[in-house]
Amino acid sequence: MVGNADGGVKPRHPDARDATRGIRGFARAGTIVSRTLRSFRMNAISRYRAAAEAQLAAAFDSQSATLSRIADAVARALAERRWIWFAGTGHSHLLALEMFYRAGGLVRAVPILDEELMLHVSASRSTDHERESGRAARMLARAGVGAGDVLFVISNSGRNAVPVEFAIEGRRLGATVVALTNLRHSAAHPSRHPSGKRLAEVADLVLDNHGVEGDAVVPVGTQADLRVGATSTVVGAALLQAIAAEAVARAMAAGVDVEVYRSSNGGGEAENQRYLAEYRGKIPGL
Repeated sequence: MVGNADGGVKPRHPDARDATRGIRGFARAGTIVSRTLRSFRMNAISRYRAAAEAQLAAAFDSQSATLSRIADAVARALAERRWIWFAGTGHSHLLALEMFYRAGGLVRAVPILDEELMLHVSASRSTDHERESGRAARMLARAGVGAGDVLFVISNSGRNAVPVEFAIEGRRLGATVVALTNLRHSAAHPSRHPSGKRLAEVADLVLDNHGVEGDAVVPVGTQADLRVGATSTVVGAALLQAIAAEAVARAMAAGVDVEVYRSSNGGGEAENQRYLAEYRGKIPGL
């Protein structure tokens, strides 16, 4: 019923009632679809979160002794004013950049980069380049890696020639080599290095990111082997940041004045400028 101008009421037109019911029906259906879609998305989000949290817990809880040994090596290098190097190819180079020139980061943390091994020039060709022998030795020589340094080599698969060569050559140069890799994935595939060795087999210290084979953790679709949601970057970044934090704490407890960047967007610019004045020309890319 609707009101008349004179205050009375008159029946709605039947078509109007039908239209109203139809609109309400569509609205209810839309709400159900929207809730279903949200539920589907949240299921995948929740599954990724659960997998990532479980992986983080496993990586930290099962490797406390290794983490401590690595933190000691980094603290010792900082006390001796040596360099902390980070090298990776493909997406693993993101973790080298993670540790470079950022608020709360070590001033003496330096990435070893080659644009052909990164993603912004040609992602597909970087896959070919990371399988080439001889490239890593040239990169380490150019960077100046030496005795007393710590070299983190990051590779989820641990099978390609460049990261394996980073580790072999880094040790030859006298650096302490730390491998950050996925042992489950690495064990499932043969090495592409001429030695037949994988990264974990040629490093001084090995840190496992506890990932699954293939890196991605959330099954989707009807294909049993199709997954989305890689975790190696998330877990790797957490492990590296935790090691740096512990190394700084230990070095400072021993009386070492550790150089740490502040936030240039939060009042630390003057301190950072002092580091820039000292290290430009010594640290590539600074």
